[in-house]
Amino acid sequence: MTHSHLAPTGDRIIDPMLALARCSQQQRIIVAGSNSVELAFELDRRGYVRVASAANCGRAAGQYNVALVDWRRRTFKALEMTLDWLVDFLSPEGLLVIWIDSQRPAVRQELCSGLERRGFVIEDPGLFNALYSISYR
Repeated sequence: MTHSHLAPTGDRIIDPMLALARCSQQQRIIVAGSNSVELAFELDRRGYVRVASAANCGRAAGQYNVALVDWRRRTFKALEMTLDWLVDFLSPEGLLVIWIDSQRPAVRQELCSGLERRGFVIEDPGLFNALYSISYR
C-alpha cells in the first residue's frame, strides 16, 4: 500500500493554511490549485476526512465550510476564473485561504479587490505581507 506524502514545500504551506482557517477535522474542505489532489490526500492522512479536491468535488451547492487554494507561480487572471467557480462551493459563512507567492503590492491589491468584488471580506489585510490571505463571505 502506498502512502501519500507531500514534498517539504507542501508541508510548509499546509500547516499555516490550516492554522489560518482554524478548521476542524469534521468540516467540509475543498482544495484548489496546482497541487490540490496531493494536498487533499495529505489532509486526509492527517484525519481531515471530509476533503475534496477541485478534481472530485461534485456539483456546487454551498456545501464546503473552507476552501484552501495554493496559487503559487500562477497568474491572477487564472485565479479570478477559479474564484468565480469556487465561490459557489462555499457556504455563506465559508472561509477562503489563498496562498500566493507575489510580494508585489499591485498583485496583493488586485487580489483584495477581486475578493471584495465576489463578496469576501479580508479579515486582516496585514496577512498579505506573509504571502497568504484569509477571507470570509
